[in-house]
Amino acid sequence: MYSLLQTIADPADLRRLERGQLPHLADELRSFVLESVSRTGGHLSSNLGTVELTIALHYVFNTPEDRIVWDVGHQTYPHKILTGRREAMRKLRQANGISGFPRRTESPYDAFGTAHSSTSISAALGMAIAARDRGEKRHAIAVIGDGAMSAGMAFEALNNAGVAEDVRLLVVLNDNDMSISPAVGALNRYLARLLSGKFYAAAKQAGRQVLKHVPPMLELARKLEEHAKGMLVPGTMFEEFGFNYIGPIDGHDLDALIPTLQNIRGLAGPQFLHVVTRKGQGYKLAEADPVLYHGPAPFDPKMGLQKSAPGKPTFTQVFGDWLCDMAAADSRLVGITPAMREGSGMVRFERQFPDRYYDVGIAEQHAVTFAAGLACEGRKPVVAIYSTFLQRAYDQLIHDVALQNLPVTFALDRGGLVGADGATHHGAFDLSFLRCIPNMVVMAPSDENECRKMLSTAYRHDGPAAVRYPRGAGVGVEVERDLEVVPIGRAHIRRHSRAARGGRVAILAFGPPLHAALRAAEALDATVVNMRFVKPLDTELLAQIAGSHDALVTVEENVVMGGAGSACAEALAAMAIERPFLHLGLPDRFIDHGDPAALVASAGLDAAGLEQSIRDRFGALLREDRRVKSIA
Repeated sequence: MYSLLQTIADPADLRRLERGQLPHLADELRSFVLESVSRTGGHLSSNLGTVELTIALHYVFNTPEDRIVWDVGHQTYPHKILTGRREAMRKLRQANGISGFPRRTESPYDAFGTAHSSTSISAALGMAIAARDRGEKRHAIAVIGDGAMSAGMAFEALNNAGVAEDVRLLVVLNDNDMSISPAVGALNRYLARLLSGKFYAAAKQAGRQVLKHVPPMLELARKLEEHAKGMLVPGTMFEEFGFNYIGPIDGHDLDALIPTLQNIRGLAGPQFLHVVTRKGQGYKLAEADPVLYHGPAPFDPKMGLQKSAPGKPTFTQVFGDWLCDMAAADSRLVGITPAMREGSGMVRFERQFPDRYYDVGIAEQHAVTFAAGLACEGRKPVVAIYSTFLQRAYDQLIHDVALQNLPVTFALDRGGLVGADGATHHGAFDLSFLRCIPNMVVMAPSDENECRKMLSTAYRHDGPAAVRYPRGAGVGVEVERDLEVVPIGRAHIRRHSRAARGGRVAILAFGPPLHAALRAAEALDATVVNMRFVKPLDTELLAQIAGSHDALVTVEENVVMGGAGSACAEALAAMAIERPFLHLGLPDRFIDHGDPAALVASAGLDAAGLEQSIRDRFGALLREDRRVKSIA
């Protein structure tokens, strides 16, 4: 079935093929991607759309000597398959398997690790300048999607790169939503070949040399050239940045891609190639609904994705329902997302309140300051954003929102360990980087109903507030439909030790780890407190618990360093209360991809892991009771 693909162990094998064999290779590669993702799950639509582009880049350029930086990186499965990882696709995004994103430690062909957006041009420019300074002739290629071009960082890099005339830099804009240019055709293919050809480049350079002594004529010629090209192609903007714009061309047409790339390889200075591709190309179901097939779980390609029986509501669904209910109750509410409508649960909100829904694109910094501006004028913005993406807007969070104490609600999805997307997407740092900001209120709900109440609490608070919740479903508690709030800064004791003086060990849990703590506490006869608020802490209850227990354990699905446990220790130190502490959370290292439950267990945050850690640290304090069996 994959007779040609099986001969490709690395791009050197690819470059030995005849041009006429490449369309057949593309068919096999696309089928292999579909088969692989259907077995393991992963990103599908975007990878089906980059098959021909990947082949053409590796066919024309001398990789890995020439560097390719793939923006976002979830469209690199064809790249991985052609660079020696075909068999490794069996364990894609699984424990001890290959990543779903480029990773420098995984392959010399992964020139730069990418999983967040809009970084490719900056990285590729750095590589191109380093090559120039060392006198090397290698190229640096940034492949960036049209969505990623909405981020300011991409334009900062273009602005910097456009003045570096002597670098071998190519930016490939992968336009896969037809959002920039009209349909491509024979004229555009001809134009791309013309604008990338040596005759055009030589003629342009000769014209500059002849006219450079007559500056007014040179400027006139430059403007005429730009306007002539602007009538036929949407490249004037990129030309103004200092790039030679080429395209748009059909990104699935190897007869257009390869000659154009070969021409570009011989040009000097920054080049910009605009290709148009189609998400889901070659798989009709994904072509029809590329969003649905963006990141599917394992499925049967013949049957497509099937509707599953409804299960417990996810935290994301709880947020989406709350957002619609609160919007119906308060006309001041506006919802903001940086290009994550589906992932953040805002589909129904957009449909019901289109005039109050804002998708700002992949522009997290803008999203936060945009919310701040709305809040200044009496609106009540709710920013729905993944924990890992809020990191990209940290300065705006501090300077534009918190410093001015503006009432912006942050709904932080994907807090904690998210699973198959790995280290770049785990929400491992938010409790640490949020709690140190003045004026912030930081909440960590333990279940779905508490999440809804805390969202209402955050929204009605007259200042910035964040509600941090995990990916997926909770424990399945009933979600009340009202919009009640919880008292800010109040914790709640969920289990009392049976010991006469309150118990020797108390577990202070933040967020969903509460439920593992409750199970561990049954074996340990420990007190368990649902802390609920990372900031402000319930210092009154904290002092009471410290006074009636011999040791304290904090549990959070966040890095231990500077996290919620540290906040508890700091608060007790300020009250001159000394107690032995055990802080349990994520270790001081990046955690790889894998099954979420297995990752939690590997971090020692499941019930058995909590019990064992507490026994190891405070075994001498624990009451001897042979009737209580260990759950470990």
